[in-house]
Amino acid sequence: MELTYPVTVIVRSPRENPRKCSIMPLRGRPDVLFLTYPAVDLPSLDGYVRLAAEGPELSSADAKCGVLLLDSSWQRASAMTRTFAATPPRSLNGYRTAYPRVSRRGTDPVNGLASIEALFLAYHILGRPTEGLLHEYHWRGEFLAANRLDENS
Repeated sequence: MELTYPVTVIVRSPRENPRKCSIMPLRGRPDVLFLTYPAVDLPSLDGYVRLAAEGPELSSADAKCGVLLLDSSWQRASAMTRTFAATPPRSLNGYRTAYPRVSRRGTDPVNGLASIEALFLAYHILGRPTEGLLHEYHWRGEFLAANRLDENS
């Protein structure tokens, strides 16, 4: 399969439990590159946008950009964000998570999403194929219903 858009780069915190990680089922997809933080041998991120809680909203104007997703707890995300501050942030506002999380430290932003939810929305907004992204996501139905989305949109 030849991609018509840049590979998505996912940088994961080594402290994230792979069994609880919503994004791990995407390993092996040709459109996704997984790296562990701190990443060595990073590909060039020129022309990429970073999914973030803050910043201008991701839009169809970003369709030709690559997507950088930092996969970490919100508590640990600040160090990773500083490392990738040169990659312009793009937010996903107006969507609801279905992931049942409770932050004991109050570090989750109001518009916080599970990594797989954020990636699905980014692909949806950018006009990329979303088929199979949510296949193994336990809260797929709740997420799609809460945001009035179709899995193959």
